[in-house]
Amino acid sequence: MSTIFVGGGAEGYATPQELMLKYANRHGLVAGATGTGKTVTLQILAESFSNAGVPVFLSDVKGDLSGMAASGSADAPLHAPFMERAATIGLDLEYAACPVTFWDLFGKKGHPVRTTVEEMGPLLLSRLLNLSEVQEGILNIAFRVADEQGLALLDLADLQSLLVWVGENRKSLSLRYGNISTASVGAIQRRLLMLENEGGDRLFGEPALALEDLFLTDETGRGRVNILAADQLMAAPRTYATFLLWLLSELFETLPEVGDPEKPKLVFFFDEAHLLFEDAPKALVDKVEQVARLIRSKGVGVYFVTQNPADVPDDILGQLGNRIQHALRAFTAKDRRALKQAAETYRDNPRFDIEAAIREVGTGEAVTSFLVKKGAPGIAERTLIRPPSSQLGPLDDSTRAAVMQASPVAGKYDTLLDRRSAHEILAARAEQAAQAAEEIERDEEDAPMAEREYRSARRYSGSRVGRSSAKPKRRSSRSDSVGETFAKSFARQLGTQSGKAIVRGVLGGLFRGR
Repeated sequence: MSTIFVGGGAEGYATPQELMLKYANRHGLVAGATGTGKTVTLQILAESFSNAGVPVFLSDVKGDLSGMAASGSADAPLHAPFMERAATIGLDLEYAACPVTFWDLFGKKGHPVRTTVEEMGPLLLSRLLNLSEVQEGILNIAFRVADEQGLALLDLADLQSLLVWVGENRKSLSLRYGNISTASVGAIQRRLLMLENEGGDRLFGEPALALEDLFLTDETGRGRVNILAADQLMAAPRTYATFLLWLLSELFETLPEVGDPEKPKLVFFFDEAHLLFEDAPKALVDKVEQVARLIRSKGVGVYFVTQNPADVPDDILGQLGNRIQHALRAFTAKDRRALKQAAETYRDNPRFDIEAAIREVGTGEAVTSFLVKKGAPGIAERTLIRPPSSQLGPLDDSTRAAVMQASPVAGKYDTLLDRRSAHEILAARAEQAAQAAEEIERDEEDAPMAEREYRSARRYSGSRVGRSSAKPKRRSSRSDSVGETFAKSFARQLGTQSGKAIVRGVLGGLFRGR
């Protein structure tokens, strides 16, 4: 199998549209207005890649794609239209389920999927927290300190504890790394608290996702379709986009070079792709462009799914060789410009006007263009997208649970691990400092007692008793009030190392109790 069948000609044009597997890692675009058939197109592409032995990762934004784990049925309401379309485009439609692995950041509708704070890194974490340039700089300092001191950053508690330590030691750190203000550290802590309240803390921890679990096949050699439950995750779109970008970056940094394979090692669908680029800093857009440009040599194909091609920056859009354009609506001048721009990216077909076709195609129909020999763009065609073989629509809860129980990764990620990391190490340091401070304080409290014992012994013997070489501490004058005496004593204590240790111990204790 060297190609996957996407659809056939419409309105008398019988040209079949096929995507060549050897060019599937040249990336692609599925675009179109809401309700024009993007989700079904994504489903049939994922099915076809799976049947060709290519694992797939996609996000289920609306919950509709979970039905891929079940076979389509002749009893389904759309069976008759599906069979009619299959006959029109020359497809022998056979219903079948796909091998599916369900994932969920919240661990409810799929296996828990996590990463660690240190694996995500300061750039993506700054994007996730929407930090300013100054705050991102402090986060970079924190990551550098953690690396130099061997402090593992696994979850949010580790990062929060580290930031407390950075704030306490800001004077010495500023001499080496640059200015660190408590206000900026506090702002980062507030953003971490907001992320935690949104449930984003579940994204971090161990066991972290093992990338090899995304490359599994079933006993017949079909690639597993990894479906991320994203209907709840879409309430936090920044978390959704950052996680998918982290996953894409991990694939890029981990996988070896394979050149141009006969078929991809993995196909990655980025649904609601506009969320990736909304308000994204230039450094992040540059990162996405770099990954998109180079990851194809790792054997990974990336397909962006969005409403309008204009949602994707031009430098990235130019790298998407396989395109399926569903209908675009042109209600405003801006929409008409976007429609014209989309049409201009296709190779002209003398048989029809591409701009008019994009505006007029119906649901389940699209203007398509796939790479042909030597990677050249194919001529644009009006295409009836083939119907899916798997179930159209969501699975019921009991069937989903059964699929999860039969999954090859069942139980692997269920139990959260909490090994010794930055939070525990810094808490232990603070406790040791507090104990040392208490010992020093007890020694200082014992000094007046020794002085009283010396005076009592002198009165009893009536003679001089050998004095210690250490001069007793001068006591407060009788004229000092109790409050004044306490204030002077406390001020002196703050100036000592023990006083500083006590303050650090108190602050450390506050964060250990989180």
